[in-house]
Amino acid sequence: MSMFPEQNIAQPALDGQAFSTASQQFRQQAPAYAVITRDLVQTFSSKIAVNHLNLAVRSGEFFGFLGPNGAGKSTTIKMLTGLLRPTSGLAYVGGIDVWREPLRARQLMGVLPEYLNLYERLSGREFITFAGHMYGVANADIKQRTEEMLSVFGLQSDADKMVVDYSVGMRKKIALAAAIIHRPQVLFLDEPFEGIDPVSSRVIRDILHELTQRGTTIFFSSHIMEVVERLCTRVGIINQGVLVAEGSIPELRQRASRSSGDNDASLEDIFLNLIGATNENHNLSWLE
Repeated sequence: MSMFPEQNIAQPALDGQAFSTASQQFRQQAPAYAVITRDLVQTFSSKIAVNHLNLAVRSGEFFGFLGPNGAGKSTTIKMLTGLLRPTSGLAYVGGIDVWREPLRARQLMGVLPEYLNLYERLSGREFITFAGHMYGVANADIKQRTEEMLSVFGLQSDADKMVVDYSVGMRKKIALAAAIIHRPQVLFLDEPFEGIDPVSSRVIRDILHELTQRGTTIFFSSHIMEVVERLCTRVGIINQGVLVAEGSIPELRQRASRSSGDNDASLEDIFLNLIGATNENHNLSWLE
């Protein structure tokens, strides 16, 4: 019996012939799609964090994954990167089942989580080098790529300081460097611009743009709508665990135009409309 019979949420994961058929379909789609989910579900006790999520992100896309706090964005990324086992459903990265072949899948991906748990007693240079060895990058390439990234990210003068002494922005940059040293096929970014100064933000945007130009798929979660609108080729919007919209920004704007008549709606306006946010007066009475 389902934990949530009235909502029909926690369905059993596919097995046997059904699983084999689904796996074969995903492998056939793998050349065109870097990330695929089918009926992905995550529940925590009585809370449904992700509700039968179906996504297909094409190879080389810069995909923006948006939603209000608690919508299921970080939970989805954790399931896609092997950090949180789904309650049910399938998740494929680069044609590899993340939970059936986790090591193969992780070799294809780089991950920058929202909350960084770094090896703080390593220096910045040691941390990037360590990541390179973990991904099996050749020694000569590790040295070259480490020095190049320290230079590009503006961390050369702090390269031999321990990570524990880094600012929030410096930690984000060193973690991103470690995530891309092996040139991943798919890069997952959860709020990468939080705590980043404008200069570093520009550097990171340029690097991410270059990665997509060279074939890397980026799965990107952020609350900064201007950055999403500038960078992303396609956007998915999740609310209360459900995917409520998906498409390019012009497609979403066209959808908004049909419902509201606004042909020039910003991504923020589209987002607020789709999640049902109201324009109520939120002033504090005691400040009047």
